[in-house]
Amino acid sequence: MELERSAAATDVMEVLRSFRGLPQELQLPSAPEQPIVVRAEDDRPQPRRDRDAGRGMAAVVGRVRPCPLFGIKFVVLAHNTIRGAAGGSLLNAELMVAQGIVGA
Repeated sequence: MELERSAAATDVMEVLRSFRGLPQELQLPSAPEQPIVVRAEDDRPQPRRDRDAGRGMAAVVGRVRPCPLFGIKFVVLAHNTIRGAAGGSLLNAELMVAQGIVGA
């Protein structure tokens, strides 16, 4: 991640951990309560252990560390089917209904 100014890895982790998007504000049924799960362990995220975070709808971030080129680097894991295709489509539909773009 390229940053405009330097930041400690712990600060980046806290910003990611505290992120809440519109689906969380609207409390949509498919939206995970915590859309980004930050893991502090050196060996996380791991597909077998972390793919179902937030019922498969959350992204798991780990191994957050300084990078001499960009500022911060980290690993992100998300469930490709649940979050990516099927769940992402369902969440988009819920959001469009909640915003009145389409009727229920």
